[in-house]
Amino acid sequence: MAQGPIIFDRELLRRRLARARALGPATFLIDRVAEELGERLAVVVRRFERAADLGTPTDAVARVLASGKVDSVISAQDVAMDEEALPFADQSLDLVVSALSLQFVNDLPGALIQIRRALKPDGLLLAALIGGETLTELREAFAQAESEVEGGISPRVAPFADLRDMGALLQRAGFALPVVDSDKVIVRYRSVFDLMHDLRRMGAANILHERRRKPLRRATLARMAEIYARRFADVDGRLRATFEIVWLLGWAPHESQQKPLKPGSAARRLADALGAKEISAGEKAGR
Repeated sequence: MAQGPIIFDRELLRRRLARARALGPATFLIDRVAEELGERLAVVVRRFERAADLGTPTDAVARVLASGKVDSVISAQDVAMDEEALPFADQSLDLVVSALSLQFVNDLPGALIQIRRALKPDGLLLAALIGGETLTELREAFAQAESEVEGGISPRVAPFADLRDMGALLQRAGFALPVVDSDKVIVRYRSVFDLMHDLRRMGAANILHERRRKPLRRATLARMAEIYARRFADVDGRLRATFEIVWLLGWAPHESQQKPLKPGSAARRLADALGAKEISAGEKAGR
């Protein structure tokens, strides 16, 4: 089987996450996501016997699940697992969740197919991943600074998932009743260096496979900081940083699930339901 493009250095990601734990991780974003994941799961009217938490770098999601409607949880803290090669048998899970991990998978369509196969019929996937509008400010500031100082640009911020593509990916993976939405979180910093420090403590520094291996030049970094402060500061001088959270929900197919009506099978005409006159093709409405 031909290997797809390698976008992320997964071994470097593991080292960066280990460094983040040693530094004292910045967990504000993942804690927020874990809380919302619990709220979204609370509206699902059923109980889940066996769940898996894929790749969430802290135990925040596992703690939320343990206090809710899940009987047992397998998490990355308990079992060594790779989101690109899941260790689960087909139809062995009732629920799969993930918080801020799937955006670093090289083959996301393949990972979604593996998840769907691991779910029992009518099993649920609920995942949050970093979206394409994340860190647009940092991306723009770096691009302008490198262009000015070095005469070219290099990839420094990952090409995260585009919201418009995710519904199609869920359908392509075989999920039924897919739902995709997003939420933007604006975090404010005293300086861009505080933002970059938080990114290191999240394990989210540059892990692109095609990243530039040479150290960042001081002149480029200084110019980037100037551009960021000029373009993305609020009136009080604090700097904005955008994080987009994309939410994915999909069900493993089951015969009990709702299905769209076949064309022409409606019991009532739309015009009757609206109390309106139906106008045939070619007939012009009166003015």
